Amino acid sequence: MHELSLTQNLIEIAEEHARRENATVITSVTIEIGALSGVMPEAVEFAFEACTKDTLADGATLEIRRIPALGRCQQCSQECAMESLLDGCSACDSYALDILKGQEMALIGMEID
Repeated sequence: MHELSLTQNLIEIAEEHARRENATVITSVTIEIGALSGVMPEAVEFAFEACTKDTLADGATLEIRRIPALGRCQQCSQECAMESLLDGCSACDSYALDILKGQEMALIGMEID
């Protein structure tokens, strides 16, 4: 379960930023997880509680924003929603799609005291 190590890294990054601001507590963390990232949001939620124990983020809330996948066809330039990496263009059925968004996982915000 790579979500555990990803969540541990997420907490380390959040703590580093909080310490730079001389914060003593992280009250909330907001992340984005793309639909094609290979990261299971439910597993991150589960790991978050365990990973935050005895850290600045102990007791913090986690907000996960799910980012839908979007691709652009190399053949016709149509932008289309994607459910998987194997999806084709909704306009011309080509499978040559460039992924524009949906593969990311990022810490985008946090509240500190």
